[in-house]
This record gives sequence, C-alpha cells and structure tokens, in this order.
Amino acid sequence: MREAAGGSIYDLGYRHYIGPRLGRPHAIVAMYVQSLRSIFGIGRPLTSKIGPWLLTAAAYVPALVQLGVASISTGELDVLEPHDYYTYIQIVLALFVAVVAPELAGRDQRSQTLSLYFSRAIVRDDYALAKYAALVTAMLGLTLLPQLLLFIGNGVALDDLGGYVEDQWSDLPAAAASALLICLLFAGISFAISAQTPRRAYSTIAIIAVMVISSVVGITLVESIEGDGGRYGILVSVFSIADGLTFWFFDATPASEEPLAKADLWGGIYALTAVAVTLVCLALILRRYRTIQA
Repeated sequence: MREAAGGSIYDLGYRHYIGPRLGRPHAIVAMYVQSLRSIFGIGRPLTSKIGPWLLTAAAYVPALVQLGVASISTGELDVLEPHDYYTYIQIVLALFVAVVAPELAGRDQRSQTLSLYFSRAIVRDDYALAKYAALVTAMLGLTLLPQLLLFIGNGVALDDLGGYVEDQWSDLPAAAASALLICLLFAGISFAISAQTPRRAYSTIAIIAVMVISSVVGITLVESIEGDGGRYGILVSVFSIADGLTFWFFDATPASEEPLAKADLWGGIYALTAVAVTLVCLALILRRYRTIQA
C-alpha cells in the first residue's frame, strides 16, 4: 500500500502591506521626478551626467556673455536681443534632445522593464506623458531660465531694476510663451523618434538628421521656389518654425536677408505649426506605448 504524499508548511513571515496606498496620481508624479533626474544623470554614473550638463552650460553662455559685457558697460548695451537668444542656442537644444531623449525612451525598452511599470497603478498613457513632461521641463531649464537671468542681469547692470522691468516687462511673457512652444516642439519630435526603437544610436542619429535636414530643405525651398510654394516651404524647417514663432511673440522683425523675411509669412502661422507638429508627435508617442509589447 502506497503511503500518502506528505508535505510541509513553512511560515515565511510575509505580511500584507497595510500602509497608505497613494494610487495613480502619486505614481505619475514619481515617474515624472524619476525621469527628470534621469535626464540629468542624477543617481547615475558620471558618464551619464557629462553630456546633459555640458550642453546645459553651453545654453547659458550667451546670457553670461551678455551679463559680463553689461557689468563693465556704463549704459544699456545688448550684445544680443532677447528674440535672438533661441537662435543662438538652437543647435545646443537639438543636441540636448538627441542625447537625452533616446536614453529616456529607450532604456526601459532595452532592459525590458516596461511590464513592471504597466502592472502597477500607472497606465501606458501616464508613463508616456510623464516622461514627455519631464523632457519639456528639462528643456525649459535651457531656454527660459537663461532669458530670466539675462533680463534680471540687464536691469541690475543699469542700477535701475525697477525702471528696466517697467520698460521691458513685455519681454517676460514673450520669452515664456516662445520658450514653452519651442520646448514642446523639440521634445515632441525627439521623443516620438526615440520611442520607436530601443537603439540609442539610431535614435540620436535620426533626431539630428530630422532637425538638420528639415532646416536645409525648408531654407532651400524659400530660396529656390517662387510664390506660395516656396514661402510656405519654410514651415518644413524645425529651426525656422522656432525662429518664426519667437519673432512673432516678441513682435520683432527678422533681417531682410534672412529666410524668414523672404518667406514673409504671418508670425502666428509658425506658432500654429509648432502646436500642430507637437500634437501629431504626441499622438505618435501615445500610439507607440499603447501598442508596444511589454
């Protein structure tokens, strides 16, 4: 007669979690903060910090040069106008998103940890939007903060900060609006590209190619094609869109030899184009994360 199979029961001491359950909003905020830290390499090896922080420092160079000149000048002296600031750092912004966006979007795909995120309170759209918001926030540190530094420094250099603010206060909302739209645009394009593949090198090359080639094509269309076809062709250029909306917000006029002046479009078209491109990129980002295998 066969003996009944035996077994043992062990009390491993596991206990149910009885603390507060913070839920989905807290998970989204945690994802946003973690993503923002990751962009600047906080909590990661030194090699992860070098690129983002060097490019961040480069974005502040024009403002620091302006402040240095203003500090030794006896009067108001603008090395560069506020509406020109983003033109000077466009390449820096493009390199920044080309460096950080592929890591932000691709690392979880490479490590195959998306299933861990999606099994918790956070849903796929939350994950994508939190990371996108973190990238936009990081870029505001490279766009809006230097403009604010420049604005305050110019007022202090004149020994009349109150008078300077009273005369130039309209530059602040223009700087904020243009910075936000530029950040939304650059972050949207770079994140939409990076989300498509876990290969960081492919994403970086694709982002730089889109930024540079689109600008070359847009300027070429303006220079070589007569009529509306050439004029509206400038909207192909990412950099020209950024320049156009900035001039519009600051109510400034580009130099006559510049492609923007030759296109001679209403400035609001550049802002509307930036919004449209951003919305398309967001749709692509959400679609990608809704269908990605986790």
